[in-house]
Amino acid sequence: METGMHKYFHWGAMGSLVLLIVWCLLWELVLAPLHPGGSWLALKAAPLLIPLLGVFKRDVYTLQWTSMMILMYFTEGVVRGWSDRGHLSAWLGWGETIIVCVYFVCALLYLRPYKKAAKQMAKDLLDKVKVHSTQ
Repeated sequence: METGMHKYFHWGAMGSLVLLIVWCLLWELVLAPLHPGGSWLALKAAPLLIPLLGVFKRDVYTLQWTSMMILMYFTEGVVRGWSDRGHLSAWLGWGETIIVCVYFVCALLYLRPYKKAAKQMAKDLLDKVKVHSTQ
């Protein structure tokens, strides 16, 4: 089921997930922490480490649930981009939003052929059940 573009969507999902982890850590520890010297908010990168191996291994289930989990980071990026007073922190929020959008789109496009195949299998199974029930 692997096509040329399919491979790039996987690479895009992996790259954007790793970039988001690094982005969150740099943002909260170095570039624009809430408190001088870093803040505990850097721990927001920890949940992103959980699905990292599954995304690298192309686990369909992991890509499905992370495409929903990642939307929390989208929300945080929009809120902080819109409301942070520090000029750099606001830009970092918008950057987080863009990275999340890249991950979301790549994950969905990577999962698309699997979703189509699952729908076709379900349709075939239902057709088979209908044929057996009418006999």
